[in-house]
Amino acid sequence: MNSAHELVTLIDALRTLHSAGRSHAALATLTRTRGSTFRRPGTRMLVFGDGQVVCELSGGCPQRDIVLRAQEVIASGEPRLVNYNAESGLDVLMEMGCGGELEVLIEPIGLPHASDFVDALARCLEHRHRAHLVTLFAINDRVVVPRRLLWCDAAVRHDDLGDASLSEVVMAAAKLNESGRATTLRIPFPGGIADVLIELIAPTHALVVIGSSAAARALLPLADALGWRTVLVDQDSQRLQAADLPSTAHKVCASPATIRDLIPLDSHSSVVVMTHNLEQDMAYLSALRGTPVAYLGALGSRERVGRMRHEPALEGLRLHAPAGLDIGSETPEEIALAVAAEIMAVINGRDGGPLRDNQGAIH
Repeated sequence: MNSAHELVTLIDALRTLHSAGRSHAALATLTRTRGSTFRRPGTRMLVFGDGQVVCELSGGCPQRDIVLRAQEVIASGEPRLVNYNAESGLDVLMEMGCGGELEVLIEPIGLPHASDFVDALARCLEHRHRAHLVTLFAINDRVVVPRRLLWCDAAVRHDDLGDASLSEVVMAAAKLNESGRATTLRIPFPGGIADVLIELIAPTHALVVIGSSAAARALLPLADALGWRTVLVDQDSQRLQAADLPSTAHKVCASPATIRDLIPLDSHSSVVVMTHNLEQDMAYLSALRGTPVAYLGALGSRERVGRMRHEPALEGLRLHAPAGLDIGSETPEEIALAVAAEIMAVINGRDGGPLRDNQGAIH
């Protein structure tokens, strides 16, 4: 599926299309994949009539073919499912050499209400809520004009499925999808068999860096490139005015006593403490106890981290210290890379190890 950063880009582009009343565009969505493919179900690409795209899928031959088919869909006004596999004779387009297969839904955006769900989705994400999005695209093996159901916080925000019984069935199916990954299901309902893409969409990840050190100055641009929201915290307002600090980061002057009042933290947030002052680090960490953040880390040597772990105020704190994966980091830029990689591994539920095992097999 699309990253949160890509999704924001797509939402902005779709909103612009909607407000301008333009119809020469199509939305391509991966609905099913099998084997090794360049992206997973739920990934989308917006295609304009002139061939320009927003959020590339692959950049290779598959994308070029999808763009051509999207232009046909724009011209016809009819949605289409396209399969790339050996049976279709198009497997040569995959450029993967590993037998990957995929199914792509291509829908014309010019259809009435085709992007009405976008505003509801944007509001959910702007309020930092996870959203469930269901896309109905086929009934009884016949492609239909896509219809959608969107809900967050147990409240339905958009529903144009047109069938209350189907809405109830797909919401129940979504609750059973514990993996959190986008998946396409064939669901029986009174009207037949529905093909639906079910997605759990999270808001943009937020990274809070405490301490305006060299490592912080290296970490913030990297996080920004990953599409994360970035916040730089220091209790010295003068340090926050330094000319070499990243301009994209939101800067907040906050002490350990005020940080929780000044910065909202949720389960889609990470915090890294790197003031290079042990007492300050421990004070901030103690103040962050009980916050629902996905990742809480602190820089430090073995001795420094040992003192943190023996500090009564930090006892039982779920802390990544020293922060970062073991890649031999020394410079601020290398430390930033190691920390960002560990945060990504944690929020994706991975251990941060190599993609192959000791025998060379690929996971």
